[in-house]
Amino acid sequence: MDNFSKYFDHTLLKPEASPQQILKLLSEAVTLGTAAVCVNGCYVRSARRFIDASGANVKVAAVAGFPLGAMATGAKAYEVQLALEDGADEIDLVMNIGQAKAGNWAYVEDEVYAIAEMCHEDGALLKLIIETCLLTDEEIVRACESARAAGADFVKTSTGFSGGGATVHAVELMKKTVGSDLKVKASGGIRTLDDALAMINAGADRLGCSATAGILAEYEQKR
Repeated sequence: MDNFSKYFDHTLLKPEASPQQILKLLSEAVTLGTAAVCVNGCYVRSARRFIDASGANVKVAAVAGFPLGAMATGAKAYEVQLALEDGADEIDLVMNIGQAKAGNWAYVEDEVYAIAEMCHEDGALLKLIIETCLLTDEEIVRACESARAAGADFVKTSTGFSGGGATVHAVELMKKTVGSDLKVKASGGIRTLDDALAMINAGADRLGCSATAGILAEYEQKR
């Protein structure tokens, strides 16, 4: 599998993550040649500077509305605006899960549409985190349809902070729903090479992982 490292968004989103740990994350992402490095908003500017100085082809992804998704749309939009100004190439936005559970899909789509417009005007991609562990299969399908209708570029399984991560079933269902229109990111609980390959085989285009280095080392050993 060529360019296997480009499946990975090397990620550290724990609230207790220190600046030194973020620096280690950035160094690893550059060395490993991952697709992106995914951080909380306060680290976007320093990540941008580090990546630019390295000359590496690694994108800077920032989470927004994280991890609950329950902020007002205006608050999410402002958070996204700051991340874009600080140099984010990609935004991983948490869907308003409560509105989705209530069937208020117009609310969900309006919010995603507004933020997708912001991202695309800046040349950035939008990944919508739908938090599959909190949704029924029918809601997963509807969330993916809403993401597509509202102009998102990816649908993403999980924050990893709501009691469950990516599953093969959810990824397969998401991919079946969006087809080639959107890409799928699997995130949460992907810790081994077998985990990663299972998600890719199910249809994932990206993997959000904190265990990237170990997975890639395992991959090299087995080539």
